[in-house]
Amino acid sequence: MDADEFETFVRDSAPVLRRYARAVTADPDQAEEILQQTYLRMATVWHRLPAEGGLLAYAKVTMVRRHVSRLRTMVRRVRLALAAPPSVVADEVGRADHGHLRGLLAGLPPVQRVVLVMTYLDNLDDESIAAATRRRPATVRSLRHRALDTVRSGLPVTRVGAEREVAG
Repeated sequence: MDADEFETFVRDSAPVLRRYARAVTADPDQAEEILQQTYLRMATVWHRLPAEGGLLAYAKVTMVRRHVSRLRTMVRRVRLALAAPPSVVADEVGRADHGHLRGLLAGLPPVQRVVLVMTYLDNLDDESIAAATRRRPATVRSLRHRALDTVRSGLPVTRVGAEREVAG
């Protein structure tokens, strides 16, 4: 594939991949950085990529892998500098102030958020997510379960039939 096709791909995919990057990172600045890194990676291997389909999926997997790699580097640096547990890194993740649910999602550990994004935005199965994040399918299920428990615990409690109790 040639350079013109790459430019067309970048132009056409930028809005979709930018939204995806923001969902994965929960930080617009980090999202732009990951997006640029993804395009740079794709540019270096563009001649080897298949011409038909799969380019968007390849970009998303590349984006997730870049993000996870960056997170691993942050964890190592924090551990070395502070000798603190990895939960300290979660405090450094940007928190969006665009609604309660977005805030809850931003507060998740990054890998849990990535699993939720790939599950519910991409509709990927556990094996595909495991391959993209370099984890086992059982670990993906565990990460998803913990992420959903965290999000649910932060949502307001509602009970079915509560209106009838008040009215009755």
